Amino acid sequence: MSTRRVYLHVGAPKTGTTYVQDRLTLNARTLAKHGVHVPTGSPLVTPALFHFRAALDLLDQDWGGPPGHAEGAWDALVRKVRRTSGTVVVSHEILAPANRAQVARAKRDLGGPGTELHVVYSARDLARQVPAAWQESIKQGRKWTYRRFLARTREGRPWFSRAFDLPTVLGTWAADLPPEQVHLVTVPPRRVVRESSDELWLRFCRALGIDPAWAPRDSDRTNQSLGITETQVIRRLNRRMDRATRREAAYDELIREMLAQGELVDRTSAPVRLPPEMYPWAEEQAQRWIDWAEGSGIDVVGDLEELRPGPPPTEPWQDPDRVPPKQQLVVALDALGAMTREAARRNDPEQAPLRKARAQLDRLRRQ
Repeated sequence: MSTRRVYLHVGAPKTGTTYVQDRLTLNARTLAKHGVHVPTGSPLVTPALFHFRAALDLLDQDWGGPPGHAEGAWDALVRKVRRTSGTVVVSHEILAPANRAQVARAKRDLGGPGTELHVVYSARDLARQVPAAWQESIKQGRKWTYRRFLARTREGRPWFSRAFDLPTVLGTWAADLPPEQVHLVTVPPRRVVRESSDELWLRFCRALGIDPAWAPRDSDRTNQSLGITETQVIRRLNRRMDRATRREAAYDELIREMLAQGELVDRTSAPVRLPPEMYPWAEEQAQRWIDWAEGSGIDVVGDLEELRPGPPPTEPWQDPDRVPPKQQLVVALDALGAMTREAARRNDPEQAPLRKARAQLDRLRRQ
């Protein structure tokens, strides 16, 4: 008889994972009172960061922090899980494209006698997923044009395309698991999200076996999208600085966190969209995903039809690779102003680690 039930949420990226993980963190104490545990490390390490480092360690990667910052994190997570009874939730989207050996290790370490292991995967239509993935890759330091990214995506080459190809990901993660222990959460279309901001969270609650009343605190954290002009400015800044992809924490704090997720969001720039000529490809992929899900017998939370891209927007498509220089200049000057204000605020570099620790403590006190 199982004494532990582990839900391993493996992605995909850009499917509301930031929001879900933050809401789990905010409600960790109340969830624990009902036997649902979100493991974490030291008091200064949030569950999201703890799970991120563990995922990096499992995948034998090392980015997003100082060299070696993820070493031993997977084993630390496993020890936490094995010491816990009831329900345990582990979540990070970079796990989606793990190879078979890494998946086998994860299932062996988190499963085993006395444990019922579940895999949870979230997916949304490619008309939204592909543009969001390009933007995210630019935030993380990539320099490629949208055209090049689209071409490589159709070939299944970038990390993101491997992470959001549903049959490939679940074909690997669901192997040897009963279909009722594999849960696919479909991301609601925009109109549903506008009508009920809780819909995605409610679907995750159903997949994870959580009563929504156990997690009353909402999260305001989202990984917001940029428009075509803002994304192009960040891309060109990456090229000018020769920024290393997902490697340099100092740049990440300024470019990714302050600019790409702070100063440059909520502007009037046109959104990044899938080119109209790619909609037939997106529809073809959606049908392949739906056929796989229906044939596998896995648990679907939501509606498989939501994986279809729908018709292209009626307004003319704007090419993110051809943004007028004057529009880029306005955004670049705003970014320069934000950087200058931040540089003035950081008048004592030696105090930066102390300020960061204080901010983490403040966040913990608010939980």
